[in-house]
Amino acid sequence: MESNGHIKVKHLNVWYGRTRALNDISVDIPARQITAIIGPSGCGKSTMLRCFNRLIDSDEEAAVTGSIVVDGQDVLDPRAEVTDIRKRMGLLSQRPYPLPMSIYDNVAYGPRVHGVRDRATLDAIVERRLMESSLWNEVKDRLHEPASRLSIGQQQRLCLARGLAVEPQIILADEPSSALDPASSQRIEQRFLELKSDYTIVMVTHILRQARRLADRVIFLYMGELVEDGPAQEFFERPRQELTKDYVSGAIS
Repeated sequence: MESNGHIKVKHLNVWYGRTRALNDISVDIPARQITAIIGPSGCGKSTMLRCFNRLIDSDEEAAVTGSIVVDGQDVLDPRAEVTDIRKRMGLLSQRPYPLPMSIYDNVAYGPRVHGVRDRATLDAIVERRLMESSLWNEVKDRLHEPASRLSIGQQQRLCLARGLAVEPQIILADEPSSALDPASSQRIEQRFLELKSDYTIVMVTHILRQARRLADRVIFLYMGELVEDGPAQEFFERPRQELTKDYVSGAIS
């Protein structure tokens, strides 16, 4: 990434048909911190995240303008290589979607796609990424069992390991704990806190308590507009905008 490590969003607009989902969003996201995108349902949080890794392209009705610069490259440039963009940005979705293969092959899948064939190298990658995801000790004796046999919480950590296996610079997380039980959610949160020293993490959440626990920086969207962004402590303790005060206090939801 650039020396200052930021994701630079400039004048980002998204329409779904005639409906404007994001309106002229400009914000910088710092490296090696957890940035939480918060706001009520339908405010544009997931839409913004989907622009970062160009998943927005899969919606035929979506039209996007503006720029998102990472590594000096505008990822929204039509000439940008989407496969390379997605390799640099691991994605953790609301619900885990393990591939229909073994635990081992789920983690090895990405490296194999990118040309890694040596078994010892793959073994090392699988072990390292499962350890990073706090899953290794639970599955090391059953690596060749189907991933579908794992619990939902374990599957989410497996998907995290699968994303880390292609060595991304950025982790995108879209409501990553919404489908998990409290214990599994806590494990994912703890992993994020440990991983942020090596990765830039951008997390969508509608849970204010989670944003308070994890975020170094907060982006608050409301009805497709950027209301306020800044350091998390300042955002929650000294919000600048009345709308932010109302949202943080629970007066609006």
